Amino acid sequence: MSIKFKRILLKLSGEALMADREFGIDPKRMLEYARQIKEIVKLDGVEVAIVVGGGNIFRGIQSKDLGIDRTSGDYMGMLGTVINGIALQNALESLGLYTRLVSAIEMQKVAEPYIRRRAVRHLEKGRVVIFSAGTGSPYFTTDTAASLRAIEMEADVILKATRVDGIYTADPEKDETATRYESISFAKVIEDRLNVMDATAFTLCEENKLPIIVFDMNKVGNLRKVIYGEQVGTLVS
Repeated sequence: MSIKFKRILLKLSGEALMADREFGIDPKRMLEYARQIKEIVKLDGVEVAIVVGGGNIFRGIQSKDLGIDRTSGDYMGMLGTVINGIALQNALESLGLYTRLVSAIEMQKVAEPYIRRRAVRHLEKGRVVIFSAGTGSPYFTTDTAASLRAIEMEADVILKATRVDGIYTADPEKDETATRYESISFAKVIEDRLNVMDATAFTLCEENKLPIIVFDMNKVGNLRKVIYGEQVGTLVS
């Protein structure tokens, strides 16, 4: 079986790193993800970039409840993604992988500043590139950062890891009659107002003809199956 996607952008949410916790990082979940990532990195020719969220640490939309303005809250959320990036980097390196942590907000003691050509070169050399701090600007989500970086890296696909196994006609956790799409068009997602990504992120993917696969990464082996083009989750194209 041949590999279908050679350069991927994996979007990991901060909430996914919590597992069953209410806050922070679950070390077992982090290591489980790291093992799955290692499995595909070891496949011949596969290059992996990752954008990590920060909702397990802080979400910018929470700032209003704390009396913090939205801009400051968004920057706090970006710093949360750097914390997750450091943790993921350590998990991957503990398994023998070479990584680079890249931040859209310069913090030279912790991560490289984002320079597109340098990031592409890291991928070409087989290093896992972890993008943190979102886009570096407030009012943009990490979904938008994932779309932007995927386009800049000329990735073949965005793999959006979620806690459900694809896109459904309704929220499967609330509606037992909801059915899963194997594939769906960008137009259909917009028409049915399905929350795949925020509007800015989704529009970027649509305009640049960048496919998205929404899948459940908590099921071990799914990430590898996606790389080989097996039917896992939902393809948006």
